[in-house]
Amino acid sequence: MEKEHATARFEHESYLKTLTKQSGVYRMYGAEDKLLYIGKARNLKNRVTSYFRAAGLSTKTMALVGRIQRIEVTITASETEALLLEQSLIKQHRPPYNIVLRDDKSYPYIYLTTHQEYPRLAFHRGARKKVGKYFGPYPSASAVRDSLNILQRLFQIRQCDESFFRNRSRPCLQYQIKRCTAPCTGKISKEDYEADVRMAELFLQGRNTAVLNHAKQAMQKASDNLEFEKAAKYRDQNKQLRKIQEQQFVHASSGDVDIFALKSASNIFCVQGLFIRGGRLLGNRTWFPKDQLARKENEFLSAFLSQYYFGGIEREIPRVLVTNLKLTSSDAMKEALEDKAGRKVELVSRVRTQRARWLEMALENAQTNLNNFMAEKRNVFARFVALQELMQLEDVPARLECFDISHTSGEATVASCVVFDATGPLRSDYRRFNIEGIQAGDDYAAMTQALTRRYARLKAGEGKLPDVLVIDGGKGQIGIAQQVLESFQIDNVIILGVAKGPTRKAGLETLYLAGEGELVAPPNGAALHLIQHIRDEAHRFAIAGHRQRRGKKRTRSELEGIPGIGAKRRKELLGHFGSISVLKGASKAEIAKVKGLSTKLATEIYSRLHLE
Repeated sequence: MEKEHATARFEHESYLKTLTKQSGVYRMYGAEDKLLYIGKARNLKNRVTSYFRAAGLSTKTMALVGRIQRIEVTITASETEALLLEQSLIKQHRPPYNIVLRDDKSYPYIYLTTHQEYPRLAFHRGARKKVGKYFGPYPSASAVRDSLNILQRLFQIRQCDESFFRNRSRPCLQYQIKRCTAPCTGKISKEDYEADVRMAELFLQGRNTAVLNHAKQAMQKASDNLEFEKAAKYRDQNKQLRKIQEQQFVHASSGDVDIFALKSASNIFCVQGLFIRGGRLLGNRTWFPKDQLARKENEFLSAFLSQYYFGGIEREIPRVLVTNLKLTSSDAMKEALEDKAGRKVELVSRVRTQRARWLEMALENAQTNLNNFMAEKRNVFARFVALQELMQLEDVPARLECFDISHTSGEATVASCVVFDATGPLRSDYRRFNIEGIQAGDDYAAMTQALTRRYARLKAGEGKLPDVLVIDGGKGQIGIAQQVLESFQIDNVIILGVAKGPTRKAGLETLYLAGEGELVAPPNGAALHLIQHIRDEAHRFAIAGHRQRRGKKRTRSELEGIPGIGAKRRKELLGHFGSISVLKGASKAEIAKVKGLSTKLATEIYSRLHLE
């Protein structure tokens, strides 16, 4: 059931008189029907009315209210239902005044295959549809990689993909450095490999004591049987396990717990999450979400967690959720978590013993990360001020753009554009340009094309013009930039060129200001550090784009020129072998095993890929 009210100027008095006292979701719209804010309420009339009482409102909230032209409400059966609907709408529309968790990746897992003769461990992200066992979720990809590295050292379970495994005739480097027992070439019996897999499972389940006991028993048994090499293996495994347990000081006998701590200063919020599974700390994660309405800390944390668990990304619901603040609408949050999990969920803010130590750790990390974040923001702003002084500008520049070109002997040329503001890199505004139709290696033509495409869009109103345009190059590149900007009649952008010194050493760059000549910057000054930072970031972003494009182009071209190999067969070939390099190492007979390929076509593919 929905109610609408739309006028040129929002007359809240008459609207509030008719508003229901039931629970539900309200949506505030501004000019041109732009959705400004979505909220939930146990009592819609009381909650919406609170926005139109001048007393106690923050400046930011008053700014929101001043833009409202109409309000819509949707009545729900309960506050819990309102919370879920609110988060669904926020995820769909991303209103500017809401806290929007920009975290669109699902959490990663460690995946253990169970359908293969010799199971493998692998990184997994996304839907858990494959046959096998999943361990996690882990807070980040790096946490998964660290755990996989530990598992390799301890149990030497293979992590290679199936195509690589099937095509081995001798052990790979992982066997030589004792990270794999080489089941691909029969270096380990199936029974021993299965025992290692069982121990890896126990370790991933947090049952370290059981793993230690098994290692001690196996060591003793091997020693009694005079199998001293095997005994030494279990001895080393036992030693490494104890070392890992000492490092993993945050450990309890059991527990699946998510801990969230919030710290704030100067309207900057830091949320720190710790993730405990099976009593082990799997890792942590930090967020710095933006607040547009100057909320209280507990309101902010409640809104953040609502987005985190119900914002559209599949999250594992813990058995216990610990926060450093008592959440607003905690009953509705608890009910929604339990409905989603299908079991009881404990939601607490006052804890003791092990949980208190976890929460203390989260708080310490939140405060440290907040201090570092604010210090970095201050340092970046100080560098902008130093650049203003160096260039003798009337105002501190608010936005910098830097361009760079990357290619290999003219192949797969890519131009990058990176953007900095007074808080540092503005990655949402980064852009790449695939350069086409120029002579190979002509950097001037590449820069002309990139600048023309970029500023044609900016001139059309698709983005913001920078205060300073930084070009990685000297007077020639500056001249190109001047010509492009003049063609668009843009005369309020300052152009700064950065030419590498004779030894290409940092600190020896020469700076050129368009229309002014050379600038002399202190080698260790804040202004030059800012220029180096944005120049290096543009260089990194261009190289990454170039490598992606070059890799894609080379892979495609090597197979595209072969008669009878279309898109479908290219996909089958790469899916079967995993990569073009593995395909090149395959024999004609192995290629012929790919679905849909005849012996004649396999021979043709082999011949084409091995042309001198």
